[in-house]
Amino acid sequence: MIAVLQRVSKASVTVNEKVVGAIEGGFLVLLGVAQEDSQKDLDYIVKKVSNMRVFEDDNEKMNLNLSQVNGKLLLVSQFTLLACTKKGNRPSFNVAAEPKMANEYYEKAITAFEAQGLEVQTGQFGAKMQISLINEGPVTIILDSKKV
Repeated sequence: MIAVLQRVSKASVTVNEKVVGAIEGGFLVLLGVAQEDSQKDLDYIVKKVSNMRVFEDDNEKMNLNLSQVNGKLLLVSQFTLLACTKKGNRPSFNVAAEPKMANEYYEKAITAFEAQGLEVQTGQFGAKMQISLINEGPVTIILDSKKV
């Protein structure tokens, strides 16, 4: 499972010209689910995102996590994070989970983040989405549950 975590001052997801999810301050997380992923992978990603200390404290050190700054989470499913680009110029998505499995893990992720006490907004699984964001910092971190 791969997650691209971006610290944002604001972010939103639009589907068919309608905003379906939006936050002011927190994380935009793009989540990619692989065929071989399990609950262990999901638990790792949820724990890392929830506890990632990339918000500044009073001494301007990145020392605070999402909960400590009352941040929000905008979670968007993105299978293209699993692109294999080793051969040729057209990416292969053979390792990406099938839509049914990916959606199940996406829904589990939403529930798990909410269980951490986080306010979660979402994109729309399987839809063509437009994402707008203001990356704060900029801070962008890539988490891969297979590279722990």
